[in-house]
Amino acid sequence: MAINLKINGKRVSSSSDPETPLLWFVRDELNLVGTKFGCGIAQCGACTIHVDGVAVRSCQTTLEDAEGLDVKTIEGLAGKDRLHALQQAWIDLDVAQCGYCQAGQIMSAAALLADNPSPSDQDIDDAMAGNLCRCGTYPRIRAAIKQAAGMGG
Repeated sequence: MAINLKINGKRVSSSSDPETPLLWFVRDELNLVGTKFGCGIAQCGACTIHVDGVAVRSCQTTLEDAEGLDVKTIEGLAGKDRLHALQQAWIDLDVAQCGYCQAGQIMSAAALLADNPSPSDQDIDDAMAGNLCRCGTYPRIRAAIKQAAGMGG
């Protein structure tokens, strides 16, 4: 039985095992490799994507879980002609060091700003607590979120 869903605005279908994690579907079948494998147990946030606008860990969300839903990966975040405000802020503030976790960080931040367009420092810290950055770029991540929200850095 085929699983049907929408990824980055395009309808797709998969005949893979319904228990396949979305992480492997988007990376291996759709070649959308911005979403990273980190821990595999939904603890680090590197694999964060949006399912119907909610930030989820794609390593623990199955194809079956996403049946009929709207999935967005980091590749689908930007508009046609320009980057998402968070992506631009990440560049402006040189947030990334190694960069491995950054797609998941940005996707979590995008979900935060969609839900709370003017977050406090505590709101940001709370929303981003589940996204780990081995390089420790947390102050720049917070500044980029504030810039994207129009609050400066």
